[in-house]
Amino acid sequence: MSVSEPTLFPTASAAPTFRQSVEAWMRHFQDWLCQQIEAADGLGHFQEDAWQHHSGGGGRSRVLAGGRVIEKGGVNFSAVEGTMSEQAARVLLMPNPNYFATGVSVVQHPRSPRVPISHMNVRYFEAGNGEAWFGGGLDLTPIYVDEDQSRWFHEQIAEACAQHDATYYTRFKAWADEYFFLPHRQETRGVGGIFFDRLTVGKDGDRDSLFAFVQAVGEVYGRTYTHLMRQNADLPFTEREKQWQLVRRGRYAEFNLAIDRGTRFGLETGGRTESILMSLPPQAEWHYNLQPEPGSPEEATQQWLRKGIDWVTAPSVPS
Repeated sequence: MSVSEPTLFPTASAAPTFRQSVEAWMRHFQDWLCQQIEAADGLGHFQEDAWQHHSGGGGRSRVLAGGRVIEKGGVNFSAVEGTMSEQAARVLLMPNPNYFATGVSVVQHPRSPRVPISHMNVRYFEAGNGEAWFGGGLDLTPIYVDEDQSRWFHEQIAEACAQHDATYYTRFKAWADEYFFLPHRQETRGVGGIFFDRLTVGKDGDRDSLFAFVQAVGEVYGRTYTHLMRQNADLPFTEREKQWQLVRRGRYAEFNLAIDRGTRFGLETGGRTESILMSLPPQAEWHYNLQPEPGSPEEATQQWLRKGIDWVTAPSVPS
């Protein structure tokens, strides 16, 4: 499986301060990614909602609804600053309650159960004591796991990571397995990807190399997910498969509401509720004690939802 490189991917721009350079790139990245997703969708267009944060800065929430491929998708940019409460700073392990944060957060909910749900975010923080770090990640949540596509997705990520640090993929893939996990269900949210947090400037690398890695994460997401959109959008599906999609969307909502740190950070710092909850699907279902039928495609997918699968070499479903 191959995919051509995207054009005009945004690079870091010169700005008076590093913080301003990162913020400018995040803005450009939002623009680029929206263009890529619109092109892959072929019908839908993102609608922008600009907003201001109560303590400083603001953002641009962009939502695509009613597309040909994407039923509801969001690509949000923010750059905010302020002082959080002592309790919030303690919960979020902030070394100082004063902060600056900028980033782009993405969730796409397709119409078809054959197109995976996807998530990506890249972010940069500065605390009031001068400590600064990057975070982010990307992951895939197929409604029905396609082994070849899942392997390809991980191979693309591994290749992007290897261009920056030989240890990144192995470390951050394991981190994603732990993070994108529903302990109350004892299952992963999907087939994973990578997750990293607090890559601290000075401790984990110089600021330019860490920033370059974060840009690579954005690029590989835009390239791989739009390819999967195009590859799967026109595959046929049944009403039963559509119902299973609604159940899996429910699991996605459970994670975002109960576990996701980004949701918690936004709510704890008085962020814009509509933008924070953009990640939720337009429709989802919960059924009491629903179990997949033995031997069904749904049961096969459930068997993939576990930690520790080595997608890059030889994944296998347990017998």
